[in-house]
Amino acid sequence: MKKALVGSAIGLVALGAHAQSNVTLYGIVDTGIGYQNSSTTLSPTSGAASARPSPGGHSQVKMINGIWAGSRFGLKGAEDLGGGTKAIFQLEQGFNSATGAQSVSGLAFNRQAWVGVTNGTFGTLTAGRQYTSYYTLLSPYSPTTWLTGAYGAHPGDIDSLDTVYRVNNSLVYTSPSMRGLTVSGSYSLGGTPGSFSAGQTWSAAVQYLNGPFGIAAGIQRIDNGASGGGLWGANSTTINSSSSPSAPANSAINNGFQTAAKQQRIAVTGGWAFNSQWDVSFAYSNVQYAAGTNSFFHDTQIWNTGGAVLHWKPITALDLAAGYSYTRATSSNGISNTASYNQFNLSQYYSLSKRTGLYALEAYQRANGQTLAGNGRTIIDATASVGDGQNGSPSSSRSQVAVGVGIIHKF
Repeated sequence: MKKALVGSAIGLVALGAHAQSNVTLYGIVDTGIGYQNSSTTLSPTSGAASARPSPGGHSQVKMINGIWAGSRFGLKGAEDLGGGTKAIFQLEQGFNSATGAQSVSGLAFNRQAWVGVTNGTFGTLTAGRQYTSYYTLLSPYSPTTWLTGAYGAHPGDIDSLDTVYRVNNSLVYTSPSMRGLTVSGSYSLGGTPGSFSAGQTWSAAVQYLNGPFGIAAGIQRIDNGASGGGLWGANSTTINSSSSPSAPANSAINNGFQTAAKQQRIAVTGGWAFNSQWDVSFAYSNVQYAAGTNSFFHDTQIWNTGGAVLHWKPITALDLAAGYSYTRATSSNGISNTASYNQFNLSQYYSLSKRTGLYALEAYQRANGQTLAGNGRTIIDATASVGDGQNGSPSSSRSQVAVGVGIIHKF
């Protein structure tokens, strides 16, 4: 009898060791004070001729939330299934630390909600609401790493190199690193009756890391519907801005092209660490918004963006960075004096501890040329919109200055 009890106990211990699991609660709280000059309100309404930044903008001082890193809390975990395979999941909710509100109303886990399996030999496959392969592999060298997305994303985050775009109903496969080379592909089912491709999003990317050097390239394609007519992207329920459940960012830069039938982004990012104190990163992107039969504009609109960020760590607790980017639209839709945007950024981060830090951010953007108003028909002067934190409140003029200071704590 004793032998039987001992044998049962050993069996239970062995089973527990085989099926080890863990769940981690984590989060970030980030709050500060921000200033921007010449602030106005962007109207995304596609039909009104007045869908443009209104004149007479005013300077604004406000409490800002999630500027260095979006305020959030989440759960992530893994269970050992044996043979080197694990079941994994992540649930992540964004919130406004200044008000306590959900960052996207009606979504319990707006930032991420996925489950999957991973194996060190075969790679990782996940399903749910998540980032595309394009973003995941290119992001280590994104301008947002040290300049933040709110202030340092390329104008309006036109190329989706910030964390704004997360896709519903998606499958993502990422390979293990093979001598520094990683590949990844993602596909989001559109779910449109009678059309397998309508509303779909797909992307593919490759990344190579070799000591201090790294480079990545990717493509992302979004099918809004063959004829266009007013949806920003796959599984989107609103046209609006970065607060929408699943849509690329909307801003003064691309507001006139929200009725695109398809969107495509191709980008290359990379970087080099000179030593423990200095490193540089770069990014180039080509973004296309194609018209459909129901689009309010008629020619494919293309933006090309190039930028670089220099990061310096003079002492252990201090990180400093400076960046510049240039975005230019191609001639189309009757516009010969096409829009262009010069953006300059500075950032300073001081670590009080491993979990708590103070930061300051400064940005200036100058817009030139012309673009389309939100109705997709009227030609207007291009107006400035720094990073993507000002997407809903661009400048009423060609210039915009944005400054912010804050504190961040991670748990």
